Amino acid sequence: MELVLVPGFWLGADAWREVAPVIEQAGHHAHPLTLPGLESRESDRSAIGVREHVDAIVRSIDEVGDPSARDVVLVGHSGGGPLAYAATDARPERIARVVYVDSWPLGPDGVVAGDLVGVDGEVELPEWDDFEDADLIDLTDEQREAFRSVAVPEPAAVTRGPIPLSDDPRRRAVPATVVACEFTPADLQSWVDGGSPVVVEVGKLERLDVVELPTGHWPMFTRPSELGALLAELADR
Repeated sequence: MELVLVPGFWLGADAWREVAPVIEQAGHHAHPLTLPGLESRESDRSAIGVREHVDAIVRSIDEVGDPSARDVVLVGHSGGGPLAYAATDARPERIARVVYVDSWPLGPDGVVAGDLVGVDGEVELPEWDDFEDADLIDLTDEQREAFRSVAVPEPAAVTRGPIPLSDDPRRRAVPATVVACEFTPADLQSWVDGGSPVVVEVGKLERLDVVELPTGHWPMFTRPSELGALLAELADR
């Protein structure tokens, strides 16, 4: 299977450097992405929005595997999850499974992180004190330093959406897995049952399972081997 790996905010393809080899060793192909504007701190982000990121993911799907086959497992971490869902909406016939790593899909016109404050059209990685304690579980001082050293400002237009989706119901029929790191399957179900607006689309998915990988918000740093093995196992399905 072809695994297209979409990182969360502030990160590029290098975020998957310890995950991708595990996937490859299991017999699959890993395709970690760096989305437009995230190439370096010097990149021009002024014209980058959600559509540009979704289009880049779709191009990656089109470039891998057999264009006539359903052979892509699309993986989206954090803010990359809703972007992966929009790409699934664009190519439902190619996606064998979409995996949300500590993330989930948003519905039409959903906004990924509208509370993040941008300056001059971009959002810097916040200070660690601005994150929830659960986000930072298992993230060592060395990992925090390494993360911050490679973090690239996120285009502000991406953080505030909106997520572009069509009226095509096929996206909801694509098998989906949520990898729950800092919440439990029971938590997610309670939010859906309670009608929380941010998970309305989750309740509309036709084939969803939730698996636990207890750690903080960045399992590619804190539990990379386990995450790689889990993604490979999901691809085997």
